[in-house]
Amino acid sequence: MSKSSSIRKAILPVAGLGTRFLPATKAMPKEMLAVVDKPVIQYIVEEVVASGIEEIIFVTALGKRAIEDHFDRNFELEYRLEQKKKEKELGALKQIGKMARFAFVRQQKPLGDGDAILAALPFIDQHEPVAVVFGDAITRSRKPGLAQLIDVYNRYQDPVVGVTAVSKKDISNYGVIDGHKLDGAAYEIHGFVEKPSPSEAPSNLAVMGEYIVTPDVLTLLKKQKPGKDGELRLANALIAHLKAGRALYGCAVEGEWFDCGSKLGFLQAQIAFGLAHPETGKALHKHLRSLRAS
Repeated sequence: MSKSSSIRKAILPVAGLGTRFLPATKAMPKEMLAVVDKPVIQYIVEEVVASGIEEIIFVTALGKRAIEDHFDRNFELEYRLEQKKKEKELGALKQIGKMARFAFVRQQKPLGDGDAILAALPFIDQHEPVAVVFGDAITRSRKPGLAQLIDVYNRYQDPVVGVTAVSKKDISNYGVIDGHKLDGAAYEIHGFVEKPSPSEAPSNLAVMGEYIVTPDVLTLLKKQKPGKDGELRLANALIAHLKAGRALYGCAVEGEWFDCGSKLGFLQAQIAFGLAHPETGKALHKHLRSLRAS
C-alpha cells in the first residue's frame, strides 16, 4: 500500500465472558456496561470511526446479542420518542447505526483472541491491513487513539501496537514492550514481557489493546499452534513476526486511557466522563468536593 493509504476496516473482538464484573455481566455483555449514558463499546466505536474506519466487524459469542441490537435500529423505541417529541434523543439513537457499516460474526468456541480475529477474516481482503481493537478500554484524547496508530503505520508500513504509560505499581497487570524510541510517538519494539514485576519491566509502556495488523501477521496467526491453555493469541503471532526478523512498531498514544476491564478503571472512567458531561459535571464536581471536605 502507498504511504498515503489509510486503514478502512477494524475487527472488534467482543466475545469475552467478563468474569471480573460478575454478577453484573451474568446476563449483560461487559462491553454494554454504561459509562454515564453510553456503553463502553459505543465509546470505542466512536473512536474507531473518528479515526477514518468505515467497516467494523464485531466478533461475538453466545450471550452477546445486546451488542448487535445496540448498533441496529429499534423502530418501536424510535416511534415512541417521535410521538413524545424527544427529537434530541431520537437523533442520537438514529445516529448510532449510521456510524459505520457493521458486520457480526460469532466465535464458535472460546479459543483465544487470535481465534476471534481469524473468525473475522472472511470480511478482510487478502492483502489488506486491518485495525484490531479490543472492547475493554476507552481512550480520551485530542486526536483519536487509533488515528495515532494509523499515522505510525502510514510512516513505516509495518504492524503497530498501541501502548500507554502506566505507573510502576500497576505495571505487573499488563504486557509491556521492550524497545527504543524513534521520532515522535513511535517506538521500535524488540519484544514483550507479560506482567513483569516493577524491577523486571523493560519499560513503563503497557499494551493497550489497539493494533494495526498487516497481512503477514495474519498469515502467521493462521499458522500458530494453540498454547497450553488451548488458545490462540495475537501476541504470539507478533512475537513470531519479530523472530522472523521483521519490524514491529509501537505508538505511545497521547491521551487518558481508562482500562474498563478492571473495576477501578471502570470507576475512574465514570468519574472522568461524569465530570465532563454537561448534565452531570457541575453536580458531580460539587459532590466530590463535599466528600473531600468530610
